[in-house]
Amino acid sequence: MLKKGISLLLVISLLSGCSESENAQQTDYDQTKKMVVDILKTDEGKKAIREVMDDEEIKQNLVMNEKAVTSTIEKTLVSDKAADFWEKKFKDPEFAETMAKSMKSENEKLIKDLMKDPGYRKMMVELLQDPSLETEMKNILKSTEYREHIEQILQETMETPEFKSKFKDILDKAAKEASFPLQSEKNNI
Repeated sequence: MLKKGISLLLVISLLSGCSESENAQQTDYDQTKKMVVDILKTDEGKKAIREVMDDEEIKQNLVMNEKAVTSTIEKTLVSDKAADFWEKKFKDPEFAETMAKSMKSENEKLIKDLMKDPGYRKMMVELLQDPSLETEMKNILKSTEYREHIEQILQETMETPEFKSKFKDILDKAAKEASFPLQSEKNNI
């Protein structure tokens, strides 16, 4: 089937190459182009393309090209021009949010894998036990800005229906428990 398609294209190309006038050449080219496009849109044309793509030699060339593309991308990403580009892009909040969302699951997986690594865990423990980090964290936690932030978070949390429901349940339970000893004292009197 593929050989028939190629043979047909070869014959058409030869015939169109033999025409004399320039106008005829343009017409033949347009007709040939239309015919090739029509052939490729048929089921047989699609099947021929699939067969070509399944060919090991073609696959090998695609893999080579993939390596070249990867290499080019890596070189481009580490260039000074690329650094400026990414710096500008990440200043755009929408772009930064989209990137963060797209990378979230991969980042979580990476962190979980790192937490299984003894070397990484040791490094994290050493970092968290560093006295200068501890002092810095205490200063941050004591800061007015941090306290205002925590206060805002608490207020927002208390406004949520879920929190209100849980808090009401806790108060109801506490009220029942508080009234229970009073009832037993009255019964004993």
